[in-house]
Amino acid sequence: MIRNIIRLSIVALLVSCGGDDGPPPAPKGAALVFPEENSECTTGTDISETSTQVTFRWMASDNTESYTLSVVNLDTNVPQNISTSSTSASLTITKGTPYAWSVTSRNSASDQIASSATWLFYNAGAQTTYAPFPAQLVSPTSGSTVQKDIANEVLLEWSGADVDNDIESFEVLFSDTDPPTTSVGLTNASTMEIPVGVESGTVYYWRVVTTDLEGNSSDSGVFDFKVL
Repeated sequence: MIRNIIRLSIVALLVSCGGDDGPPPAPKGAALVFPEENSECTTGTDISETSTQVTFRWMASDNTESYTLSVVNLDTNVPQNISTSSTSASLTITKGTPYAWSVTSRNSASDQIASSATWLFYNAGAQTTYAPFPAQLVSPTSGSTVQKDIANEVLLEWSGADVDNDIESFEVLFSDTDPPTTSVGLTNASTMEIPVGVESGTVYYWRVVTTDLEGNSSDSGVFDFKVL
């Protein structure tokens, strides 16, 4: 009897210790360090008259084996990507040009990835004043399908920034043709949303032109969405 009790106890202990450990821990998103958000980067190493090599830096993130740095030229929307196990990487980029950068964290033991925030910066050039960063269109996202509200409207939202901190206005262009050329409103630097009238079953296109006090401007590029 005592032997049977001992055997049962051992079996119970083995079962409790041999359970499912669960999925491997997913990587965490990295905190970006440099180039700083909405800044002018002046510390690059000259490569030529038109380009510099910039070292991007970020903080180590938990459960991460490798990182992929993505740097996007906002004038051309062409990305440069580089993978590394370090928390820094250098890329050659164009002078006097706006960029967006972010870092993706990966772990070979997990099929999940984690993305950092996306920061904007200007790579220093010969100019003394900079055009605003192209507005980042937030909502509706491109290619999405949305529901209009009770007033038959959809709220367009974006974010804007400028190295010189002298944005004067945002102009919203919106229509059911691509590219949109109909201006539906001009907002000040602190207003980054506007409601627009829509009809069900229609695809709409929108973009935002940002202008600063020096008369410099930038174009967000075109997003589209469909209304239910």
